[in-house]
Amino acid sequence: MKFFIVAACIVACVFAANPESEAQVVSSNYQQAPEGSYQFAYETNNGISGQAQAVVKAVGKEVALEVSGSNSYTDPEGQVISLTYVANENGYQPQGAHLPTPPPPQPIPDYILKAIAYTAAHPYTEKKE
Repeated sequence: MKFFIVAACIVACVFAANPESEAQVVSSNYQQAPEGSYQFAYETNNGISGQAQAVVKAVGKEVALEVSGSNSYTDPEGQVISLTYVANENGYQPQGAHLPTPPPPQPIPDYILKAIAYTAAHPYTEKKE
């Protein structure tokens, strides 16, 4: 029982110290069309905002939903984090300066290129006995 009381006190302190728990919605808009497309936007008084649009489109013989939108907020260090995205038949494609990027491709070493050329010039043939 003591553990439960201590845990409840800790949870209460965390929520009391969290300024995000006091955020108020400044604006909110949502519209949906009968065919399934929609759009929404929201903003809070602490700088969090987001918006998205979705359209129904034909992909071959199938029907798919393509969603594009953006979100932004201020991180604890005061930097504004912005994210834009598209989600469609090619998957979720986020973009933002804060997202990690892969390293640039490295050139293929010469010994690998020579091995590939040799293998192409001398294909494997199975010996018949």
